[in-house]
Amino acid sequence: MRDKIIQQVVNKIQSRSDVGFKKYGVTLYDDDQPLDAWLNHIQEELMDAVNYIEKARMSLREEIEECYLQDVKNIEVTDPETISAYPEPDYGNMWTTNHT
Repeated sequence: MRDKIIQQVVNKIQSRSDVGFKKYGVTLYDDDQPLDAWLNHIQEELMDAVNYIEKARMSLREEIEECYLQDVKNIEVTDPETISAYPEPDYGNMWTTNHT
């Protein structure tokens, strides 16, 4: 096959078909469940897919946050110009100064 990606997908479909046949003893073509049963299967699979997506997104967010925190922790600012651009805040007068 000219496209490796398509070949991988075809192989996975074949593998899933083999698993289904071993589990249910019938091919998808020969399985004569009513339409409502097929729609229910689709609905269940899509709900599972949404759960998998949410889990993957959560894992990715946690990984990004962990990398960000690690990067921030490892930042060492030694450039005087950068340091002077971000002076330490004066918290002593923050609550007593009248800003009106």
